[in-house]
Amino acid sequence: MKHKILLLTVVFFAFAKALSPQLHAQDYFTGKYAPFDSAIPSPAEFLGYDIGEQHTRHDQIVAYLQELAEVSNQATIAQYGKSHESRKLVMLTISTAENLANLPAIKKQHLAFVDTKQNVTNYNEVPVFIQLGYNVHGNEPSSSEAALLTAYTLVASQHPDIVNYRKNSVIFLDPTINPDGRDRHTQWANSYKGSPLVSDNIDAEHTEMWPRGRTNHYWFDLNRDWLLAINPESRGKLDWYHDWYPNVVTDFHEMGTNSTHFFEPMLPIGSKDPIMPKENYEELNNLFAPYFSSALDEIGSFYFTKEAFDGTYPGYGSSYPDLQGALALLFEQASSRGHLQDTDFGTISFPFTIRNQFTSGMATVKAAVENKARLREYQQEFFKSAFKKAKTDQAAAYEFGDPYDANRTKAFIDKLLKHRIKLYDKGDGRYVVPINQAQKRMVQSFFETYSTYRDSVYYDASAWSVGNFYNMRYKGLNSTPSLGKEITTTDNLVRVAPLTKTSYAYLIDYDDYNAPALLNHLQKEGLVLATAFKPFTANTTSGKRDFNYGTLMLPVSRQDETEDEVYDILAAAQQKYQVPIYAANTGFSIKGIDLGSRNFQKIDAPKALMVIGNGTSSYEAGEVWHLLDTRVHMPITKVMMSNFNRVDLNKYNTLVMVSGNYNAISDRQQNNLKAWIAQGNTLITSGTASSWAIKSKIATGKLTKDKKEDSTKTEERKPYVNKGPNRGKERLGGAIFQVDLDLTHPLAFGYRYNTLPVYKNNNVWLQPSNSEYNTVAQYTDTPHIDGFISDKNLNDFMKKSASLIVSPQGRGRVVLFADNPNFRGSWYGTNKLFLNAIFFGSLIN
Repeated sequence: MKHKILLLTVVFFAFAKALSPQLHAQDYFTGKYAPFDSAIPSPAEFLGYDIGEQHTRHDQIVAYLQELAEVSNQATIAQYGKSHESRKLVMLTISTAENLANLPAIKKQHLAFVDTKQNVTNYNEVPVFIQLGYNVHGNEPSSSEAALLTAYTLVASQHPDIVNYRKNSVIFLDPTINPDGRDRHTQWANSYKGSPLVSDNIDAEHTEMWPRGRTNHYWFDLNRDWLLAINPESRGKLDWYHDWYPNVVTDFHEMGTNSTHFFEPMLPIGSKDPIMPKENYEELNNLFAPYFSSALDEIGSFYFTKEAFDGTYPGYGSSYPDLQGALALLFEQASSRGHLQDTDFGTISFPFTIRNQFTSGMATVKAAVENKARLREYQQEFFKSAFKKAKTDQAAAYEFGDPYDANRTKAFIDKLLKHRIKLYDKGDGRYVVPINQAQKRMVQSFFETYSTYRDSVYYDASAWSVGNFYNMRYKGLNSTPSLGKEITTTDNLVRVAPLTKTSYAYLIDYDDYNAPALLNHLQKEGLVLATAFKPFTANTTSGKRDFNYGTLMLPVSRQDETEDEVYDILAAAQQKYQVPIYAANTGFSIKGIDLGSRNFQKIDAPKALMVIGNGTSSYEAGEVWHLLDTRVHMPITKVMMSNFNRVDLNKYNTLVMVSGNYNAISDRQQNNLKAWIAQGNTLITSGTASSWAIKSKIATGKLTKDKKEDSTKTEERKPYVNKGPNRGKERLGGAIFQVDLDLTHPLAFGYRYNTLPVYKNNNVWLQPSNSEYNTVAQYTDTPHIDGFISDKNLNDFMKKSASLIVSPQGRGRVVLFADNPNFRGSWYGTNKLFLNAIFFGSLIN
C-alpha cells in the first residue's frame, strides 16, 4: 500500500507541476534550449498570452509562423493547400540560412536516394529531411500548441544542440493538418473556459457538442484519409509528400484523460506477411524509442509502448510514410480536453499535455539528426527493394477496367496517380499496373487481398484493397504484358461523343457513375425523365445501342421547355458530367421495350432529409453529406435529433438515418414516421439504424440470431487476461465481402455484374426478406474477399444474412442497408445503391 501511495503521489506531482502559474511561462517548455535570439518573438510575445493559457486559433498559428519566416532567415513558409472551409494549409521549413538558400540543390541530393536508377552513398553528407505533423484530429489540440513552441525553438534557439539540428536537417513543420476541426474545438474550449478553471469532467468545457472537433468540415477522420485521398487536406498533403519524401514523419494525437503518453513501438502488425520491411517496425522504432524514453524520464512524465495501436492500415499519418521509405512515428498524449481536468491521479492541465508533445517532437529531431545516415540508407534500400521479386507477391501485374463506366474508372485512376503509381493504357479500355515499380507496396495495397492474419483484433480496418472500393474488375497477371502508353493524368481520359439534337427523345446511359448527378442536374433545370425497368436495344443517331436497366429517357415533346432549350440544357450537362447521351428519332426499339412502354416510369425529384446530432454517427452522416454535396450537387436538409419532433415530414419524400442510437425518438414520433412512410415515402437506413428500424417495428424484417445454446452448458475456463482479445475478434472492425445483387431491382439499376464487393464494419445482420422480391443484395456462399472475420461471424451470421433489403410499408418503403454504402467517401462501387434509394425509392412498389 505504501508503494501504491508513493506511485500515485509521483504521478499526481507530475500532473500538478503544470498548474503552477510561473511554470506556464516560456521556461516550463523551452528553458533547456536557452539562449534565444531576442529579435525573434516567442509565441507568448506574439499572441499576448502564454502557451497553454487558452487554445490558439488556426489563423493565429499561421500568422505566428509567417512572422518567424519574416524575421528570420532560418525559416520559410509555403501554402500547400486549403481546407474545405478555405483555411490555409501551410508548411514552415526550418534549417540554416545557408541550407535554405541552397535547398533546391539539397533537395536534388535528397531525392537521389529515392531514385532507384542512382546509387549514391553519401548518406551522412546530406541534411536529413524531417516532417513534423500536428493536429490531424481537431479536438486533440495540444500538438498544435507544441508546434508553435517547436517552431520557435528550432528557429530562435542559440543552444549548440539546436544549432547542430539546423545544420544537419531540413525540418518541415505542418502545424495543423485539420484546421476546420481544430477551430471548431478551439471555439468550444475557449467559450466554456472558466476563471478560475473548472476541472470537473462533466463541465461543458470538457464535453463537446456533436459532431465535435475531431473531424473536418464533412466530418471525415483525416487520419484515415492518407490512402483514400478524398479530402483537399489529404490531397494537398500527398502532393507535398511526393515532392519531398521526408525521412521521418511524426503524427501527434491525444487519447483518454486517464492515460499517460504513448510512443512507438506499437502492437505488432496484424498482417501475416507485412509489406512493410521488418527493419522499419523492428530496428528503426527501437532505435528511436530510447530517445523518447530518456526525454520523458527527464521531465518526470510517464508513458507506455507496445501494448496499443497498430500500423496495419496504410492510411494513417503514422503508417502511410512507412510505405514511402520513411519512419513514421505515432505519439498519443492523455488529453485535458479543455484547460484543466480531473483524472484518477489528480488533475491534468493543458500546459502539461503540450510539454509532453513538445518534448517528444524535439526528441524526434535529435534522434533523426544523430541517425541520419541510417535513415537515408534505409530509404534508399526501401525503394530499390521494390524491384526485387518476393515470394509473397500475388501477381506480376494487375489489369483492370470497366467498359461500362468510364467515370468510375477515371476516379480509380486518379487515386492511383495520386500515390505516384505507374500505370499504362492498353488501348482497349483496359489498363495495366506492373508490380515492378518504385511504388510496389502501394500497388499491393490497392490490389492484393488476404484471408489469413497473424492477429484477430485491429485498431481499425483489416482490409483496404482499393480496387474493391471502386467495384473495379481487375485480375492479377503471372507476367507483365506489353505495357502500352503510360497514363500520367486523367485530363481528357473520358471523352463522350458530342450530343446530337433530336425532337423525339434522349437516352442517357445510367451505367456511368456520374449519371445520378446528371439526373439531379436535369431535374433542377425542370426537365422530366423516366427510367427503364427493362433493357432494350434502340436505333440512335449514333447507331444501334444496347441499353441497361435504369437507362434514363427524356421525352422532348413532354417538356415545358422548347426543343432548343432542352438541347442546350442537356449539352451543358453532358459537358459538365461527361455521361454518354444518345439521341433517338423513333420510339420503336429493335429489341425489348419501346420508349412509350409502361416499363418506363417517371422519376420524382427527391426532397431529402437526414437526422444528425447526438446519438448518430457523425462519420456516416458526413459521408452522405459529402457524397451529395461534392459529387451529386444535391442539397440535403440536416436536422438535429433534438429538433426531429418539430419537422414537418410532409415537406420531404426521403429520410436518411445513418448508424446511431435513435432511442430519443418517442413512440409518438415513431408512429408519425410510420404514417409518413405508408403515404408513399422512403426511409433509408444503414447499419445500426437498420437494427433500430426493425426493433422499433418501423420496418418489417428480422435480425439474424445466434444459434441457441444450452443454458446449462458450462463454458470452458479461460485466463482473464485474454478476455479483451477473445471478445474483440468478434467485433467486425472492417473487411470486404461479396454479395449477389438482383440486377433487375431499381436499387441495382446501373450495375452490370451480379457480384459486388461491400464493406462491413459492424455486427448488424439482416435476415433475407420474407418476400422473394425484396432481398436486393445477399452475401454469397463464399463471401470473403479481404480482411479478418471470425469463423463465428462468417458461418453463424454472414452466410445466413442479407446486405440490402426493402421493407414495404403501405404505399412506401424502408430501404435497409446492413452495411455502409458510402464508407469514408471511397466506396464508389456501392454509392449508386444508396443514390438509387434516393432517386428511385418511390418507384419500388
